[in-house]
Amino acid sequence: MINGKQWFAFFSHTGSEIVNLSKRLGTAPDRVITNKSPDETGIHTELPDLVKELNYTTAKPEHGDYDRLLLNCRDCICTLHGWMRIIPKKICTEYDMYNLHPGLVTKYPELKGKDPQARVQEHHEYIGLVVHRVTEGVDEGEVLVESSCLNRSYNEKQVTTKLGGMAVDAWVDFFKYYITNTQ
Repeated sequence: MINGKQWFAFFSHTGSEIVNLSKRLGTAPDRVITNKSPDETGIHTELPDLVKELNYTTAKPEHGDYDRLLLNCRDCICTLHGWMRIIPKKICTEYDMYNLHPGLVTKYPELKGKDPQARVQEHHEYIGLVVHRVTEGVDEGEVLVESSCLNRSYNEKQVTTKLGGMAVDAWVDFFKYYITNTQ
């Protein structure tokens, strides 16, 4: 629970960000949702033991899948951790959803969309990430948390590692903001 609301976390990769965030917050999501199949390898080994409930969905969930997974819980908070799917417009407006995007779109709008860490170039003075409200537009929602650092000519792997380290801090800052502003 976060500020009296159920916390639902979505991921498409390993779930390691959710594990690290849960450890920092001292609480785990009430429900974790992934579009990886139950027999697929690569899910962080601690995740199944850490979370209260782990749910699986189709590779490309539709509106009804989201309603089923969220149990029509209109008073919950949903966070996206590498959830590589477009959320239907109606779901974006019906639920309180937030995404961490590993691209500093406030300074470099061209980094919206998939894999911005692969598109950071030496001419980008900064690397960074944002936590934003989820809307129907890809990485278009209101930015609530922003974090950046100088681009030290990192290669893609170094950028990904650096942003991964910054991500948990940004989520912690987001939850502090969220708790303060939703009481």
